[in-house]
Amino acid sequence: MADTVLHDVTEGLATITLNRPDAMNALDEATKNALRDALHRAADDPAVRAVLLTGNGRAFCVGQDLKEHIGELQQQGGGALTTVREHYNPITLAIATMPKPVVAAVNGVAAGAGAGFAFAADHRILADSAAYNTAFAGIALTADSGMSWSLPRLVGPARAKNLLLFPRSVKAEEALELGLADRVVPADRLAEEARETARRLAEGPTAAYAAIKESLDYGASHSLAETLDKEGELQLRAGASEDHRIAVEAFVRKETPRYVGR
Repeated sequence: MADTVLHDVTEGLATITLNRPDAMNALDEATKNALRDALHRAADDPAVRAVLLTGNGRAFCVGQDLKEHIGELQQQGGGALTTVREHYNPITLAIATMPKPVVAAVNGVAAGAGAGFAFAADHRILADSAAYNTAFAGIALTADSGMSWSLPRLVGPARAKNLLLFPRSVKAEEALELGLADRVVPADRLAEEARETARRLAEGPTAAYAAIKESLDYGASHSLAETLDKEGELQLRAGASEDHRIAVEAFVRKETPRYVGR
């Protein structure tokens, strides 16, 4: 795997770190391939029970590497943006549909696809120095990286349209007010706070977390009656899990459950 993306698995937690600090973690082709592959590896690895996604340096990710992109435009014209289907779509899907919780630790600016990847995560912790920018309209592009889907669900359709039509820096405290952050912490505490949150999730009933994610995704696009049927199906699966038995037995004994993720 290219060293533009670092991938470490420790005690059930996969930490995936964008590692182009000199380029503010801009997404060149090598980085997009490595990020996509790291996420797929984490999703498929039974030893991984939660994922922490972050960046090295002063940025989380500023989106597409425009220096590389301009060369591709000169050679391919609009065809250069096949990267959306080849890279951004599978990356976003991997984050959003992974059967494990994903925490985004936004250490700095997250713009364009970088913001989209953070929005696709299950939990977002921002450094107080971090900021979002939708960015797309600023370079005459439409939304990608799932932002047309995730942003209205986080802030509502009207605010989403405003943020996309008038791209601007949304600083951490405003992001918290809008619902684009779950927590804002001092920059020097971000790594520790994010690891602790992700580790807590990794130690939890991860099979139940997967069912919760699946249930919410299903309910967003189906009727109440259909969603009730889906909940019944998923609850049967959760009820048959080893984690459920462990939780009930621990409750009866007044002990802390030690989940196994199945």
